[in-house]
Amino acid sequence: MVFEEEAGTSSRLHPLQRPKFGELLTYARPGDTVHISEMFRLVRGTQHILDVLDVLHTRRLALRIHDGAFSAMDLTARHARTGELLSTVKFMVQTLAAAGELQRDLQRELTYDGLRAAEAKGNKGGRRPAVTAAKATAVRAAYLGGQSIAALARTHHVSRGAIRTAVADLMPHHTADVHEDVPAPEAAVTLDMPGKVAAFLRAADLDPAERAALDQGVTVRRGQGYTLRVSAVPSVHGALLAGCQPLTGASAIPAQRKVRREYENRVSALVDRRPEHHS
Repeated sequence: MVFEEEAGTSSRLHPLQRPKFGELLTYARPGDTVHISEMFRLVRGTQHILDVLDVLHTRRLALRIHDGAFSAMDLTARHARTGELLSTVKFMVQTLAAAGELQRDLQRELTYDGLRAAEAKGNKGGRRPAVTAAKATAVRAAYLGGQSIAALARTHHVSRGAIRTAVADLMPHHTADVHEDVPAPEAAVTLDMPGKVAAFLRAADLDPAERAALDQGVTVRRGQGYTLRVSAVPSVHGALLAGCQPLTGASAIPAQRKVRREYENRVSALVDRRPEHHS
């Protein structure tokens, strides 16, 4: 038996190009049944479903879907004379696949609206500090009392870097005298990058800072799809946006152009929020 756990919506590969599915097809014999927990564990859209059904029919393999809307359908029903999928089956496949895509888009939009609403109330996204506000006062007092960074890290079960962040302004090398003509360093900001944009950028030629931001992103599942939560300074977000410019071209599929516009709106909103520096 062959098992695979990766969701079809998290892979850029056509299901027939996925190694594990190819291994399954090699292992299976005519009359065997292919079991899928849920259709979108294997496929991304309508054409993928139809391609898989054609291959299974050619190899005389049965199909069993255990969960989701497709579990109630006989996707193997074909015309007795032509051998083609029944028109009713094809219609239901196209309808349910479109409904699934609509659901994923709505979930993504609602999630983004929720993040924006939380942001407007002052709730910041991204990773929470290891040294919480409740502990920070005690940590700073202990540091001023002579305890070392290493000792504080052991006491509070956090990294030394987390302690250094909490007491940064108390450390000897810190200076409060900042010249007005020296701009403050950019602070990292967390943005959700659509999964299709992230998949494209992973295969693109990026600068080290952009590659590091992408590699350190946190995958957040959104229904059958996902977003990549990326924390970086605004300039890196801008560079990542520029890197996915090809997704606006004629060769890009409509779904790619759509998510690229969505990502552009998020980065543009970030730029609009940046404070102005006056000389």
